[in-house]
Amino acid sequence: MPQFDLPESELLAYTSSVVVPDDLGEFWTATLAESLKVTWAPTVERVDTGLTIVDTYDVTFAGYDGHPIRAWYRRPANAAADLPVVVGYRGYGTGRDLPHRAGMWPLAGYAAFDMDNRGQGSGGGYVGATADPVGSGPFYPGHLTRGIDDRATYYYRRLFTDAVLAVHAARQLPGVDATRVAVGGGSQGGAIALAVSGLVPDLTAVMADVPFLCDIPRGVAISPSHPYVELALYLATHRDRRRSVFEVLAYFDAVSLVTTATAPALFSVGLMDAVCPPSTVYAAYNAYPGPKQMRVYPYNEHEGGQGFQEAEQLRWLRELMPAP
Repeated sequence: MPQFDLPESELLAYTSSVVVPDDLGEFWTATLAESLKVTWAPTVERVDTGLTIVDTYDVTFAGYDGHPIRAWYRRPANAAADLPVVVGYRGYGTGRDLPHRAGMWPLAGYAAFDMDNRGQGSGGGYVGATADPVGSGPFYPGHLTRGIDDRATYYYRRLFTDAVLAVHAARQLPGVDATRVAVGGGSQGGAIALAVSGLVPDLTAVMADVPFLCDIPRGVAISPSHPYVELALYLATHRDRRRSVFEVLAYFDAVSLVTTATAPALFSVGLMDAVCPPSTVYAAYNAYPGPKQMRVYPYNEHEGGQGFQEAEQLRWLRELMPAP
């Protein structure tokens, strides 16, 4: 895939045409308040994974409307101190994965809380365990158009609420320093992290790699790849719904949600990425008002920096939120 999007000099100045809804704050305040009324304490159960240097716990916490959401909680074995925690979010179609696949954060001395994606987790090789009990009207196969008739029924209203409440749950866990919380993820997980950055005011750090759901109208217009193609095919059928669909999506676009973010953020982008085009990533980055840095991978597609970006994250987070 060649570099098909704007040249890098233009990306640095690119701004989205997405209009932030006037009642965005009220919508999300009311949404979160409704679910907080029916929240309950997380359940935590130790899991024997065969790993000797990482302790793993199966957690169920209250998400949107009190729905049970699964997660893995991991920490370095025998760690005595309360640890800073990284709340991790997963890519499109994937889930929290198997318990022994611990990732790098516990190995670096952090606690890690990896949220499952409701209704996902049967693609991409990462197994999920959380149902989505809410139905919807007609939608194109996938998750991107589920419930898109109304902002109140849209799938990402539930998923983003789950993600905010994952931070609340992580802060309640034994062995977590509730004052030091980072969020992060790649692709859809990056979009979720950016949404949470605007909905949780006291985060320590935000990490968003090749994030999805940024400047959604442009993503639909120029991306030849799924998942954005789901929206294009839906609109190719529902030809009279373009305006109403993009009005709903403005409440879930990272370009809208990051406008209240304050935590330091580390972004990454692949300049050959056709799944989450570079201009859409820069749209969110340029709208982000807090301290921010971008890592650019000129010849990479949606895989982004992979191990190179992980090394960047380890160095960056160690300065902001050092582990004991």
